[in-house]
Amino acid sequence: MMLSFQELPTLDGQALEAVLADIASTLQARGWMLASAESCTGGLIAAACTELAGSSLWFERGFVSYANAAKCELLGVPAALIAAEGAVSEAVARAMAEGALAHSPAQVSLAVTGIAGPGGATPGKPVGLVWFAWCVAGRTHSESRQFSGSRAQVRAQTLGHSLQRLRALLQAA
Repeated sequence: MMLSFQELPTLDGQALEAVLADIASTLQARGWMLASAESCTGGLIAAACTELAGSSLWFERGFVSYANAAKCELLGVPAALIAAEGAVSEAVARAMAEGALAHSPAQVSLAVTGIAGPGGATPGKPVGLVWFAWCVAGRTHSESRQFSGSRAQVRAQTLGHSLQRLRALLQAA
């Protein structure tokens, strides 16, 4: 499936392209590379980043770790952490972001893990819950958001929020 900036419902194509251009220029100015660690978005963040021409100058790699075993194998997330906290948790999002840095030469990372729906909800973890983590300038930042809408809308909102927040963190670093 080809991804077009114009097909994303949360940010219009021009807004997403502008966010990515800001991320790209900030990373390039600092000589930094970005790695993504994605679960519920299944590679949408990496696809959006690489849609921008010249992305090889600032986007290093993307890890799609949809299954719990992939989080452990690709990113080094401890299985005991997933068992204790659940895959959709702050601790796992942070471990994913930190694992993306540990398993790549990138200096900046972002991670997302959530419940895009329509199923998968558990007590205390409704459909639309997404945990985010970003490693920027030696600090790990995390937060959660509760999105609504269809599976595609939750995934698109996750994409947009992850990149907008990354831009803000890079500008503040």
